[in-house]
Amino acid sequence: MRDHRVSLTQIQRLLGEPAAKGDGFLLYQGDCLALMRELPGLLFPLTVTSPPYNIGKEYESPLPMPQYLQWCESWIAEVYRLTCSTGAFWLNLGYIRLDERAKAIPIPYLLWDRVPFHLVQEIVWHYGAGVAAKRSFSPRNEKFLWYVKDPDRYVFNLDQVRDPNVKYPNQKKNGKLKCNTLGKNPSDVWQFPKVTSGENRSAKERTPHPAQFPLAVIERIIWACSHPGDLLLDPFVGSGSLIEAALRTGRCCVGFEINPKYLQVASQRLDRYIRRTQAQSAQGTLFA
Repeated sequence: MRDHRVSLTQIQRLLGEPAAKGDGFLLYQGDCLALMRELPGLLFPLTVTSPPYNIGKEYESPLPMPQYLQWCESWIAEVYRLTCSTGAFWLNLGYIRLDERAKAIPIPYLLWDRVPFHLVQEIVWHYGAGVAAKRSFSPRNEKFLWYVKDPDRYVFNLDQVRDPNVKYPNQKKNGKLKCNTLGKNPSDVWQFPKVTSGENRSAKERTPHPAQFPLAVIERIIWACSHPGDLLLDPFVGSGSLIEAALRTGRCCVGFEINPKYLQVASQRLDRYIRRTQAQSAQGTLFA
């Protein structure tokens, strides 16, 4: 396992005291573009993030489309600079209306020529339930774009994320098993339920943030595209899903969040996770 605590110490020396920190993470409040520009290059093997969609959510101020795309190009360029030579960048962006052109176009399609990374694949996250449409098919998916810095040298730990649900696990050909004993490739369509909200149906991991990813989605990305001990980056922390997922999988993480309300949500979430983990560890020690 790699140990990036030296890198965390270096980052804290450059950026100052974080708003929240723990064993394996630093969380800063501020504009991610300004903060990233203070860091040296080639620091992070993996960045996973979901910036504002520019659609008027409570945590964003919509910009004219050309300005929004230019802003995206600027912060993505910084992520590229900070990414290790064998590193990856996973980007989630939703849909947006374009007057007289599109009812709902995936935002990454508008950025295709502004991203310096090499695109490996588009992953479809199918979440099962959502709003009901009247004049189109009801939307039930979001996209993740998987980018890498070097198309010939990047991390992909398929055995870490294989799906054990194989229909014919013992099928053989010429006396040899036809499938991997660890399971099958999960494919580029991932089926994970949303983090539900509401009385009597709220998911256990639910926070007050309105756009929260399930940990299962983020953990699959982390397992597939990084190694234990790696230092991960999230420029738009939101509810803190990536940081918690990083800690759960034995990675370290640096996160930036400009909104003080959501920074507090993420900080409290991480504090609960740490206290819960410590309590479980203590309980295990009692009966060891």
